[in-house]
Amino acid sequence: MVRELVVLGTSSAVPTRHRNHNGYLLLWDGEGFLFDPGEGTQRQMLHAGVSAAGLTWLCVTHFHGDHCLGLPGVVQRIAHDRVAHEVRAVFPADGAAYWERLRHATAFGDTSVITPVPVSGEVVRMPAGPVRLTARRLSHRIETYGYRLDEPDGRRMLPAELARRGIQGPMVGRLAREGALTLGDGTVVTLDECSAPRPGQSAAFVMDTRLCDAVFELARDTDLLVIESTFLSGEARLAAEYGHLTAEQAGEVAAACGVRRLVLAHFSERYTFADEPRFAEEVRKAYDGDLVVARDLMRVPVPGRVPAG
Repeated sequence: MVRELVVLGTSSAVPTRHRNHNGYLLLWDGEGFLFDPGEGTQRQMLHAGVSAAGLTWLCVTHFHGDHCLGLPGVVQRIAHDRVAHEVRAVFPADGAAYWERLRHATAFGDTSVITPVPVSGEVVRMPAGPVRLTARRLSHRIETYGYRLDEPDGRRMLPAELARRGIQGPMVGRLAREGALTLGDGTVVTLDECSAPRPGQSAAFVMDTRLCDAVFELARDTDLLVIESTFLSGEARLAAEYGHLTAEQAGEVAAACGVRRLVLAHFSERYTFADEPRFAEEVRKAYDGDLVVARDLMRVPVPGRVPAG
């Protein structure tokens, strides 16, 4: 199964010649989580080779235009392509009026597969296919949520232990399902004896916020963190005023939270590709892990599982 981030856009307030408005598609074991589809997302999906048929969740952090103006096109593409499965749309309840305007922005052959899921309160958790989806309220100028995906913990079978006890074929499945197995000689073998814990993987998506407790809760111990770094630290006062993070702050979050792969995105239009080394330098003041300074149409895999120690 695929676990991969498809970057559809990386600019903030306005698109530039080289960066589209926001748009981030996280593919996870058959689910497609589209975060913050800004203007032009439908066309970016074509360039990236991904289709509306792969979308199962639309997750909007807030209703500033660079995070949602692509919704009408995406919704209408879902209808045009006759997507048959349910697509859940998660968004701040406080912005329900904006959701309705964007959802029904023009006349088109509508679809009934999109289910709105407005969220309110400090923390909201919900099942989302193979993961649990958590929304946490952030600190921005309007109601804004960050999102986190968590795979349940599981267990991995130990081939040597299975072989030592003569467990093979369908017996392995029975042991995994039932937790214990009685062998032909009457010996009872438990799942714990033939397996080891396998921590679930996780990913988080943090946009448009000042530093706050929720940022750290979303990022803690994630395998993949996609986080805004709108400004360099020279604009820290402006960042705080407008409710944004700097690259240096993103690095501090990643270091404090033990993030395995950090993806910077949502760059102010004042910066160009030539400024990317400056973003990396600021992150490296605190974080020495795997860093990606995102560009449009990149594909960033979720890191593989940490080998058992």
